[in-house]
Amino acid sequence: MKLHLIESDSVYRELLTLPVDQRDAVFKEKLLLPFKEKFTIQRISFDERIPFNVMTLMGYMHKMPKDLSEEDLQMINQFDKEFWETIKQAFNRSVESFTSKGISLKQQDYYVTALLGNEASPMMRINENYSGDGGIPGYIFLSLVPNEYTINRIASAMAHECNHNIRYQFVDWEMGSLKEMIVAEGLAENFAEKIFGQENIGPWVTKNDLETLNTIIKPKLKDSLSINNMQEAMPYLYGDEITKMQGGKPVGLPYASGYTCGYYLIKYYLKKTGISIEEATLKTADEILSQVEEFWN
Repeated sequence: MKLHLIESDSVYRELLTLPVDQRDAVFKEKLLLPFKEKFTIQRISFDERIPFNVMTLMGYMHKMPKDLSEEDLQMINQFDKEFWETIKQAFNRSVESFTSKGISLKQQDYYVTALLGNEASPMMRINENYSGDGGIPGYIFLSLVPNEYTINRIASAMAHECNHNIRYQFVDWEMGSLKEMIVAEGLAENFAEKIFGQENIGPWVTKNDLETLNTIIKPKLKDSLSINNMQEAMPYLYGDEITKMQGGKPVGLPYASGYTCGYYLIKYYLKKTGISIEEATLKTADEILSQVEEFWN
């Protein structure tokens, strides 16, 4: 098994030396091309003649090549050796948590990088300036506006995305399935908590209290678990604020409702069954939900 860690700071520094009209091509070649298979699986094109392409996607939350300036060096410099070592160690700890239990991973090569988040992006701000993408086995993106808070949580974010990455080596990704989304996010955040502690769980859990969970989130999600369409499911996973940002129709739910619900649902499942988070990660959503029907009451 091999970790291909793509240290983006050197690429960002190179971009600053280039004319603006040459930057996109270098950015795509050096930071995105290693992930081309991931984007192909997600049906996201590299062809910028297509309205929604890989650069369109990057523009939602990230500092784009054309917008980089010398003022951004302060952020770029925070992607230092210690930062990359933290990511590497978090990856290794996450993988070893599974392999030490005799779980043999199917994926042998892993491509990982971290990209500069755009502090002006509403999507980045609502997530407290850090996020991740690890749903396609072998590929993990971390996105952040570097500061003390986000850098301190990058290891936990890495563990969260590693959990997704490992899950989908064993469980088929049910695109558009709300129950799968809720279970998967709950597994990932409980795994991150196990590795890096409750103090590092994400805002997608901590921003909602138990009263909100029990009186607003759980009743709506319980009645919507049969949704199996991505466009319909996303508002229930992300909540109204993000849904509005994406031009969708709100459904009366607070930020990251599906994440919060999933976190507590999986915590309930682990306590009831006594199995490990690693073993639970390899179970289907239906297997898990069949054991926690009383959670919804």
